[in-house]
Amino acid sequence: MDSTPGPGMARAPIPLPVDRPSPLDLPAELARLRAELPVAPMIFPDGPPGWLVTRYRDVRAALADPRLGARRPHLNAHVRANLVTATEMAALRPSDLMASDPPDHTRLRRLVVGQFTARRMTQLTPRIQAIVDQHLDALAAGPRPADLVTTVALPVPSLVISELLGVPFTDHHRYQRLTTELVSLDRTREQLLASKAEMKDYLQDLIDAKRTRPADDLISGLLHTQAGDPAIVTDDEIAALAQLILIAGHETTANAAAIAVLLLLRPPCLWDTIRQRPELLDAVIEETLRYATANQFGLLRIAREPLTIAGQPIAAGDRVVLHLPAANRDPSHFPHPDHFDLHRHNTAKHLSFGHGPHHCLGDQLARLELRTLLTTMLHRFPTLRLACDPDQLPTHRHRVVHGLARLPVDFTS
Repeated sequence: MDSTPGPGMARAPIPLPVDRPSPLDLPAELARLRAELPVAPMIFPDGPPGWLVTRYRDVRAALADPRLGARRPHLNAHVRANLVTATEMAALRPSDLMASDPPDHTRLRRLVVGQFTARRMTQLTPRIQAIVDQHLDALAAGPRPADLVTTVALPVPSLVISELLGVPFTDHHRYQRLTTELVSLDRTREQLLASKAEMKDYLQDLIDAKRTRPADDLISGLLHTQAGDPAIVTDDEIAALAQLILIAGHETTANAAAIAVLLLLRPPCLWDTIRQRPELLDAVIEETLRYATANQFGLLRIAREPLTIAGQPIAAGDRVVLHLPAANRDPSHFPHPDHFDLHRHNTAKHLSFGHGPHHCLGDQLARLELRTLLTTMLHRFPTLRLACDPDQLPTHRHRVVHGLARLPVDFTS
């Protein structure tokens, strides 16, 4: 992980750059830091300063470095002041896959990995296609212009992940509201505590119901494992795993789907190109994931012991932010990174799903959903077009997950 730092800038700590000049551009300060100070001292909203890592090779190596721990009481302490104490957080949500280290992380990952195998993806494919068809039927029959986010991009992955987990889709308005509240960064302490408590109660009620009436879903499978050996996983851990998968499984895929459509419809409009050359669709998906990284503020890690990143000593206990979007726009790894390039030879090497032990379990599910949705849309809506100015679209500025708040589209019947 060690390398020589770039030419010096003043090393006064800086706040995390967050202001985007347009919906698809990163804060300009990130490029300057990556070039001149790839490990920069960073101001945190509270507590001592930490470090911001922006270069691809450093971020990738750090993601796999066991000296940087994922176990931290607050997932987003680099973006907002801590509103919940560590004790309150532990009571409301114990460690899960995002916020644990071995051996807990290894144990928890083994419990759910079977739901994301290639065999399981094959089994899910017909159901995903049916869900996509259902929502595209509604898009075709509904009023226009239509908001692609609310009519298709959000409900499709939401329904898929709810079926995988065993969460009733009839509850989707409730859990979509709760997940939105939990990934929002503009909530008050009272609002955040209320949302966390409501989500925990909702999932515990669901666990109790599944214990009585199990089905072929992830929560029922975890309860079956628990019945064989109660020491393997607790109800609180099942709820925490379900919450993480519920949020990650529909928020990130929904936003990637909408942005992929935007990228294909904005000038120079690649929609017809991909219709005529469907072999480029996988490149569309990977380049979208690289170009519009869902985790917009980076991942927070805690140094478990001293280490050095890019020549910068990091002390034990220091907080380190691994900025995935900046790494995915690193010109030393992705030439002309601010260009959406479907012929980029290494686009699948992006870090949007992480790297190392915490690599996202749901990466193949996300790709399958995006491939199914985009393939079907390209076939059914050859005249799809934007019904808005692509540079004026509202985005989720105050959420952990980057995405479009709406995407108005139209088409010729």
